[in-house]
Amino acid sequence: MADLHIINHPLVQHKISLLRDKNTGTKEFRELVSELAMLIGYEATRDLPLKEIEIETPVAVAKTKVISGRKLAVVPVLRAGLGMVDGVTSLVPAAKIGHIGLFRDPDTHTSVQYYSKLPDDIAERDVIIVDPMVATGHSANSAIEVIKGKGVKNIKFMCIICSPEGINAVREKNPDVEIYAGVVDEGLNEDKYIVPGVGDAGDRIFGTK
Repeated sequence: MADLHIINHPLVQHKISLLRDKNTGTKEFRELVSELAMLIGYEATRDLPLKEIEIETPVAVAKTKVISGRKLAVVPVLRAGLGMVDGVTSLVPAAKIGHIGLFRDPDTHTSVQYYSKLPDDIAERDVIIVDPMVATGHSANSAIEVIKGKGVKNIKFMCIICSPEGINAVREKNPDVEIYAGVVDEGLNEDKYIVPGVGDAGDRIFGTK
C-alpha cells in the first residue's frame, strides 16, 4: 500500500487551524493554502536527487550540490488545486504546470472530468498532483489515472486535509503513489464533506458560493 506522510510540523498544524476557522476571509484563506502547499511541498521534494558541482566563491572553489536533471511537473485538480500551485513552484520554479478539471456529481458523488491539459513531455517528468482536500478519494484517483494514462511512472499526491475514507480509497486503488498530507480528519458527513474540514475549499479560495 502507498506510503502516507502526515506532515506534523508545528507551522503546518498552526496554519491548518487558521484555515479551519469559518471567520478566516478569502484573502487570508488563499494565502494559507499557498503557504501550506509550500511547507508540505518541502517534504514532498525531500528525495529529489542531487549532483555535485564546483562553484567559485569569493574565497575559494567549493564542491557543493544542486538538484540533478530530473524534471518535475505540478498538476492541480481544478479548481481548488490552483490555490496550491504557487506554493510548490516557489520551491521549484522550473517545474511545468498541467491542469485536470474534475467536478463532483451532486447525486452520485463520483468525479466527472471536464478538462485536461498537460505538458507535452509529461511522461518524462515526475508529477506532483495537488488538491487541498481528499474527501471520497474519487477525484484523486481520477486525476492519478489521467496522469498514469500519459505514461508517467513517478507520481506523488499532495493535499492539506483528507478523510480516512478518501485516503484509504486512494491507497487501495493506487498503491504506488506516495501521499503527503497535513492532517487526517474524522471522516465524511452524509453529503460527503470532510468533518470537521474547512467547508468547500474552492469557494473559500476564490470567494464564491
